[in-house]
Amino acid sequence: MTTPVIHIVDDDEPTRDSLRFLLAASGHNPRAHASATDFLALLPLPDAGCLVTDVRMPDMSGIDLLKAVGARQPDLPVVVVTGHGDIALAVEAMKLGAVDFLEKPYPDDAMLAAVESAIARRQSAAPAASGEIAQRLASLSPRERQVLEGVVAGKPNKVIAYDLDISPRTVEVYRANLMTKMQASSLSHLVRLALTAGVGTHPSGA
Repeated sequence: MTTPVIHIVDDDEPTRDSLRFLLAASGHNPRAHASATDFLALLPLPDAGCLVTDVRMPDMSGIDLLKAVGARQPDLPVVVVTGHGDIALAVEAMKLGAVDFLEKPYPDDAMLAAVESAIARRQSAAPAASGEIAQRLASLSPRERQVLEGVVAGKPNKVIAYDLDISPRTVEVYRANLMTKMQASSLSHLVRLALTAGVGTHPSGA
């Protein structure tokens, strides 16, 4: 079986080279591209395992790249990398089909886990257990549901707190409860579960 290629798109050469080295040292088969347009010129790529792209790039952003990949090779899993505070962009990326996002600076093991999960997802194409996710969602209190909707909207804690007239610390407590009740391992996992259950895909009735 051909080893799947992990494609990296990032305009910053040191970051690109560092990620390529990390993936190669971990037994993966990485290939780096300096721009989104360079990568798109090669699609479709039948041997591609997944794509890792920065969300903020000149000429074509990671969001625009995600849209283009969705049109040309929709089965290709995409992991987006965002700067600190770019949660709104990360959520937008997941609504467009990204399977995961990581905030800079990210631990090496987090990137490796995201890549391996993305590859496994493409190879298995297993459907989400939407019924089980709906049950977890139903276990949330009304306030926890409101906080979740704020998270899926890409709002920072301070904005959620202002909207709900509660303290940012209280929002943190609700978010911790959300992670437990939704059985989410990370913020990106929480967002993915919520989107699967339809949270944030239509106006809230709250």
